[in-house]
Amino acid sequence: MLATATVTVDLTKIEENARRVTGALPGVGVVGVTKVTCGSPEVARAMLGGGVFALGESRLENASRLREAGISAPIWLIRAPTPALADDTVALTDVSLESELDTVEALDSAAGRAGRRHSIIAMVDLGDLREGMMPADLPAFIDRVSALRNIDILGIGASLTCYGAIVPDARNLGLLARLAADAGRSVGRPLLVSGGSSTSIMPLASGSVTAAVDNLRVGEAIVLGVDPTTRERILGLHTDAVVVSAPIIEAGDKPSAPIGTRAQDAFGSVPRFEDRGVRRRAICALGRQDAPAEGLRPRDPRIEILGASSDHLVLDVDDLDEPLRVGDAVEFLPGYSATLGVFTSYYIRKVFVGGK
Repeated sequence: MLATATVTVDLTKIEENARRVTGALPGVGVVGVTKVTCGSPEVARAMLGGGVFALGESRLENASRLREAGISAPIWLIRAPTPALADDTVALTDVSLESELDTVEALDSAAGRAGRRHSIIAMVDLGDLREGMMPADLPAFIDRVSALRNIDILGIGASLTCYGAIVPDARNLGLLARLAADAGRSVGRPLLVSGGSSTSIMPLASGSVTAAVDNLRVGEAIVLGVDPTTRERILGLHTDAVVVSAPIIEAGDKPSAPIGTRAQDAFGSVPRFEDRGVRRRAICALGRQDAPAEGLRPRDPRIEILGASSDHLVLDVDDLDEPLRVGDAVEFLPGYSATLGVFTSYYIRKVFVGGK
């Protein structure tokens, strides 16, 4: 019997996914992004074992966790810090993704105080409208940063799909490669072309995009085995490296539609219900405080998620041959949002299996 909700990570499958991704992208250096697992050192080591050359984190707390675990691989900070965090950024990470000159100047001062250098990827906005300067602003940015004493411009990068859902293609990645080539001529050496994240894998691996991209920052494909543009499996990757298990705390027959006058639910929505008569239901000890219900998929397709409150996940289990009982575990394959939630949740037990 399961006592509490648990997320189980198969590190062997994570490593195999990393190996397949890096193997499918010859000439492209892959930064393994561990942010969805809150900087899990176990996942980081599996990614490194699979061939990524560096780790990507969006929060310095996670970078600190990796360093405290003894991981010495390069760490890229993939969300720009505030200037007030410049000293911590220089101390904990090797590379950061930057688009604001004020922040880079603060990093330059921090690196000088620490007696070390810090590298940046200059981020440009190719249409997804998250972070990045507009392309026309890049030359002036490069000129200003080149004059700083303790900052190295490592490459030019972009973020695609994560906010505006813009897919990588020959047009936007081609523009990125041209911007990097121009910037490289300005600084007198070739620069990396950091062409996005998991959504750029298939355009590059399939050859549909031939732009000179030589760096990707990959998390979801390695952890969950899918292309974020379609949420479909790619490259024969494992899609069950992460499994969420939740114990049943109530099971029984109930009407399928609520009884009485309806108002808003706990989250301000007015839910709709289909009256299917009396059905067998189960409640799991897992709620929206842990993960969004819509980001979970029952491993058994006969189980249907009906909804969730803060701490309860309500299931229809009427189609199962054998009734589930209190204490039984129900397994779910989490999508990106649910994976982010269960790793962030203080209440979810984390278990790692396999690996070296």
